[in-house]
Amino acid sequence: MPPKTASPKQEIARLRRLIRHHDRRYYEEDRPEISDTEYDRLYRALKDLEARFPSLVTPDSPTQRVGGKPLAAFGVIRHRVPMLSMDNTYSPGELQEFDARVKRFLGGEKVSYVVEPKYDGVSVSLTYRKGALQFGATRGDGEQGDDITANLKTIRAIPLSLEGPVPKLIEIRGEVYLPRAAFEALNRIREKEGEPLFANPRNAAAGSLKQLDPRVAAKRNLSIFCYGVGAVEGAGFKTHEEVLELLRAAGLRVNPHHRLCDSMGRVIDYCNGWEPKKGSLTYHIDGMVVKVNDLDQQRRLGVTAKSPRYMIAYKFPAERAVTQLLNIEVNVGRTGALTPVAVLKPVLIAGTTVSRASLHNEDEIRRKEIRIGDRVVIEKAGEIIPQVVEAVKSQRTGQEKVFRMPGRCPACGGEVTRDEEEVAVRCVSLDCPAQLKERLVHFAQRTAMDIEGLGDVMARQLVAQGLVKDCGDLFGLTVEKILPLERMAEKSARNLIAGLQASKARGLARLLFALGIRHVGSAGAEALALGFGAIGRLSRASLEELIKLPEVGPVMAASIHDFFRVPANGRVLEKLRAAGVKMEEVQAAPVSGKLSGQRVVFTGELSGLARSEAEGLVRSHGGMVGSSVTKKTTLVVAGASAGSKLEKARGLGVKVIDEAEFKRLIRE
Repeated sequence: MPPKTASPKQEIARLRRLIRHHDRRYYEEDRPEISDTEYDRLYRALKDLEARFPSLVTPDSPTQRVGGKPLAAFGVIRHRVPMLSMDNTYSPGELQEFDARVKRFLGGEKVSYVVEPKYDGVSVSLTYRKGALQFGATRGDGEQGDDITANLKTIRAIPLSLEGPVPKLIEIRGEVYLPRAAFEALNRIREKEGEPLFANPRNAAAGSLKQLDPRVAAKRNLSIFCYGVGAVEGAGFKTHEEVLELLRAAGLRVNPHHRLCDSMGRVIDYCNGWEPKKGSLTYHIDGMVVKVNDLDQQRRLGVTAKSPRYMIAYKFPAERAVTQLLNIEVNVGRTGALTPVAVLKPVLIAGTTVSRASLHNEDEIRRKEIRIGDRVVIEKAGEIIPQVVEAVKSQRTGQEKVFRMPGRCPACGGEVTRDEEEVAVRCVSLDCPAQLKERLVHFAQRTAMDIEGLGDVMARQLVAQGLVKDCGDLFGLTVEKILPLERMAEKSARNLIAGLQASKARGLARLLFALGIRHVGSAGAEALALGFGAIGRLSRASLEELIKLPEVGPVMAASIHDFFRVPANGRVLEKLRAAGVKMEEVQAAPVSGKLSGQRVVFTGELSGLARSEAEGLVRSHGGMVGSSVTKKTTLVVAGASAGSKLEKARGLGVKVIDEAEFKRLIRE
């Protein structure tokens, strides 16, 4: 809870920090910590405060943008017509207020509405040119999104070509979702493999579409409903119903349960009629979407900075129950995060018996003042993963106990740390069994130690058979030890052992990145390797010495410092050293010194160079590569669809050139 003495400015800053944290967990990490209802409460509180104090509204406020930023792993596609999000409403009274606003804006004109189910999925845009699927993208920030064409093509419900006479070019808007049966099957597999469960179908769909390997998306059995259009060339429509009919006739999936209503009273009746029977559908819905049917009226109503004035989402209330919190256990996730889990007296909610629920983190437990032994309110966020909403303090007996996060990892007994900028408590031990499989996969990836043959399946088998307890044990494997593994032929076994031997010479920068030190990416690892030269010197460095490096800030420095002071990590490093893994960085003599003293940052898409190739050119000519734009950056190379780094560079007055200029600079 905010301090009672907090000023409006302080409360706005607090709400923004909370919302950004939950945005990151939801959009970038696929691990939401709160329900949609709780998130909407935070968002509404911020929106109301900013309305009361408009002078405190800033361009970077969560209320001034649509959604999350595109992921760097994918190309970027700009939407011809922006994809805006909707305002939410939770009561018939608020729907009546929406109707009154629409009619007031239109001068009292008669208005009809189309009502459609609100899916628990991910919004996408499909661009068809001359009837053929050209590309598909996520909503992203509303203006541009990730190019996920390859993954979308794996969805059989998306036709590669449209049927009948269609516009010359059309942007089709739809919602990719995971059917109930597919979602439940996916979570059963993840539970069996020790992976965290997806919180709801929306997060499962988002995680599927963000897979770099389309084969993974293909196995998820995703589907889609199409509900509208963006840019259209070569056709015109008068109503939203006409749009839906064109989509249906073109061979696209349109939900059969949409209905045209000539009054808000009928809209409300239709919405309320679906709430008790939503469970009968083969997919999840969390409400209904209400849209003005007449497209000319839509155009005149227009949009606010964030949302259309002609549509609104009516969300169903989450189902709740009250039960007793018997205990709080702590689980260790694949990234080392310690997560408290509520052990509950079993209670029936939304048709299933619930005995465990997420508590997210220690801060949430303190904020909600939850104690072991409390009577607590349970809510199913997205009707899938139960959450503890609040304690029923009026029913306390005095026997309840305050929960405290353990000081050591429950899985391995190792030390735990907490970053200043994070709410999560993490185990940083390289030999923690709860994190081992993911650590091995990261260690072996192409940009790390590049170990051929060591992927997800192999890592899982090595852990399951007890052959590897940390990444240092990898180099003790032999052909004889791994031949008995499932689907392992002698040639594959020899290739893996050869890949392990070859990886020993990758160098210090690759090793540092492979170790998975929190906050140390490939650029940071490169800076550390060049700055210290050997892992021994780096392991003895003080915080002050670490921060002197341009690429290392206080948070990264603290993470590196903590990592080298964990005894288990020292033992793993000694195994690697004994196995002959190279722990020094021998810098090749630069081809020239033309970029000497330059700190270069790349942003956007390069057309003629791979990013790694471009960064290598900088280093070979005496320069350093940065991962973010700071006052120490001297040059930014901007490719297509460059984003926030370009804006920051201009704001700081850093020199900006394009890819062609960069190539000319190197040639000269």
